[in-house]
Amino acid sequence: MKNKRVVLLLLSLLLISAMVSACAVPAAPAAPAGGEEAAATEAAPAEAAGGEAEAKPYIPVISKGFQHQFWQAVKLGSEQAAADYNVDITFEGPATEAEVDKQIEMLTAALAKNPAAICFAALDTQAAIPLLEEAQAKGIPVVGFDSGVDSDIPVATAATDNLAAAALAADKMAELIGGEGKVAVLVHDQTSRTGIDRRDGFVNRMAEAYPNIEIVNIDYGGGDHLKSTDLAKAVMQANPDLKGYFGANEGSIIGVLNAATELGKSDVVIIGYDSGAQQIQAIRDGLQAGAITQNPIGIGYKCVEAAVKAINGEPVDKVIDTGFFWYDASNIDEAEIQAVLYE
Repeated sequence: MKNKRVVLLLLSLLLISAMVSACAVPAAPAAPAGGEEAAATEAAPAEAAGGEAEAKPYIPVISKGFQHQFWQAVKLGSEQAAADYNVDITFEGPATEAEVDKQIEMLTAALAKNPAAICFAALDTQAAIPLLEEAQAKGIPVVGFDSGVDSDIPVATAATDNLAAAALAADKMAELIGGEGKVAVLVHDQTSRTGIDRRDGFVNRMAEAYPNIEIVNIDYGGGDHLKSTDLAKAVMQANPDLKGYFGANEGSIIGVLNAATELGKSDVVIIGYDSGAQQIQAIRDGLQAGAITQNPIGIGYKCVEAAVKAINGEPVDKVIDTGFFWYDASNIDEAEIQAVLYE
């Protein structure tokens, strides 16, 4: 009996030992070499993906604003170029075109990310130069778009020839008012290249070619609809014999249209710049004579395209002329014009 108990005890101990061993097998660490190989295999796709993302150039696109449909059209063009050239972009701009400090903050933040290149539309032709010098020192190519800076740092600028475009607006104004009378000008600002050139293109053309036309007022509304409306109303009220009004961007011309509507000034010849739903409808309705349209999608596309070329060490044109057109009720529905309008 005693021997039987000993045998049972021994069998029990052997069974417990076997169970402990069986449970311990899955928890046993793998061989070091095998573990490293497994980890490398699992990490490989992530590392490959990470390497691919790092190799994809990043280009911040910093515009002059965001609230007008013009900038949304520029954004579309830049995104299309980014897809075509396999680069990553971000597109941003201050809430209004009066926020120079905010745009400088955006440019500073973009530089801190050490991008492959920068696309930049300056609100102030001078304020950004120190940051552009920093970009140049870091070997980061800068491409201007829409509005350049007073510097040779940008390797290229994709923009409308605003001097020539505004001169055409002056020719159309002179034709429509019979070559004489009072006109006024409303510009978005006097610090950006576009504001300066559109003002000067219009004013200088009038001075050199139409001596019987008097420019009674030049105002700056910051592209803000409400401010531009108030400025235009004041000019119309102070000059009841005003014959024409030129608005130098989308925000400016909407202000002029609002003022003319509120004051019942259907006899003032209104000429604008850019497009947008309100301006297009005003031309169809006969409240506005016509406008200069740029090619905003082309501007966005060409600036990113030039940035990619600069990154790759390819030659780029210093000035990339993206073109402009005059449109009015007679040609607004033509395919060539429809292709460059936005609503």
